[in-house]
Amino acid sequence: RGPEAVHFVPAALEPGAEVLLSLDWERRFDHMQQHSGQHLITAVAEQMFGFKTTSWELGRQRSVIELDTPSMTAEQIEALEKNVNEKIRERVPVIVRELAADDPEIETVRSRGLPDDHTGPVRVVDIEGVDSNMCCGTHVSNLSDLQVIKLLGTEKGKKNKTNLVFLVGNRVLKSIEQSHSTEKALTSLLKNGPGEHVEAVKRLQSSVKLLQKNNLNLLRDIAVLIAQDFKSKPVQSQLFVLHRKEGDSEFMNIIANEIGTEETLLFLTVGDEKEAGLFLLAGPVEAVENLGPRVAELLGGKGAGKRGRFQGKATKMSRRGEVQALLQEFISHRSPEV
Repeated sequence: RGPEAVHFVPAALEPGAEVLLSLDWERRFDHMQQHSGQHLITAVAEQMFGFKTTSWELGRQRSVIELDTPSMTAEQIEALEKNVNEKIRERVPVIVRELAADDPEIETVRSRGLPDDHTGPVRVVDIEGVDSNMCCGTHVSNLSDLQVIKLLGTEKGKKNKTNLVFLVGNRVLKSIEQSHSTEKALTSLLKNGPGEHVEAVKRLQSSVKLLQKNNLNLLRDIAVLIAQDFKSKPVQSQLFVLHRKEGDSEFMNIIANEIGTEETLLFLTVGDEKEAGLFLLAGPVEAVENLGPRVAELLGGKGAGKRGRFQGKATKMSRRGEVQALLQEFISHRSPEV
């Protein structure tokens, strides 16, 4: 606030009390690497291509620079990465200076403007021969402290801009270690070398798609057979209840279509027997409109319905027995024999 740095602490401090400041150096140095790396990338991107930086974000795992350009080519990204790493190998010094607010040199410094409440000297961070920029952040003292910069590519930004994703220093090492661990795990699972991982995954995806298609066809056949079995009985019950773990919404609707819901009340569920799943209540329109919301409430779920069908998601499938009892009681009161 103005010339003062404000620190936030967990509890109030008495004026004059001595305090011990504990600095998380690993975190601080990481931020210094990413921040100085951002200054370098920003300066070189503008020098090489005229792309101005409009904002940037220091993320926990990766950082992003917003560039005022609709796109970047792969060749531009490669050239930019090569150039900034050459600067790191040249061990260029990073110098922090403080200039008086009325110093004419301030006009030559890259900046997005000073805060409205700024007072006192202006802090300038210089990458010798590369960039001069107003900044209040912490930085390395030499580009060699950055170790390496890796540009991970671009993402579409807002308002015709491009987000350039990057890693600096230790984050590059951590990323490589993570990728190597993943590569070893995939090698073990896929039983082939890293160069064949992509093809192996493609083959697995094709197999899974075929199995899913066959499984869906079998479920459809089973749904039809279940309905036919019910209809073949000499005396059909007014309530039909079924749960199948492997089913889906289509499976339940096929059964409802095949059985018909003019006279029979159907309560169908699929998914986990005790936790989450899907449900369908189908039958005479008036009965479903009356019972549907109560069924959803009992199952700890939500649903909607029209024209004699009420379906939705449930979180408490273990209460299916209570729903069945509710439906049985409804039918017994509706039945003319009672």
